[in-house]
Amino acid sequence: MKKGKTAKIIGFKTAKVTYGTVDSVNFKSIYLNIQTWVEPKKEVENWERVVLNLSRDIKHTLFNKLDKQIFEENIIVDLDLRPSGISMNKKSFSNLEINFYFRPGVRCTDNHLEFKSKKLKETLKKIAKQIFNDNFSKNEYFKLHLTKSTKEKNIIV
Repeated sequence: MKKGKTAKIIGFKTAKVTYGTVDSVNFKSIYLNIQTWVEPKKEVENWERVVLNLSRDIKHTLFNKLDKQIFEENIIVDLDLRPSGISMNKKSFSNLEINFYFRPGVRCTDNHLEFKSKKLKETLKKIAKQIFNDNFSKNEYFKLHLTKSTKEKNIIV
């Protein structure tokens, strides 16, 4: 029996943004997924340090901007960007997955916070935009691209 669901969040020109849950029947957590292609702006000796700092900065953004009336403070941030594959003039795939847990009493039926509710979708879109504004668009190391091909415009949200 399939219980998981996913939905798209539109409005991002340089990334695919979706959210979902693994169990829509017992709705206790939700994940936000941001997929993009990154291209280095400059040469760096230690890409591992750059990726770790980016992951840490995303965690700080989430901790400072998280709606604590809806979500618990314990969140899981998984930035999948392989430092070994990053090189100049080459795009690398980046997948950011963030797991949120609902506060007790904020389950879907208590406050009309259903999976496809406008409130939930807008809350997650606001979080994604905050990550783009604070961590991706101001990033001195990477340009973002929607696809690996070079036919697209280099617009950062």
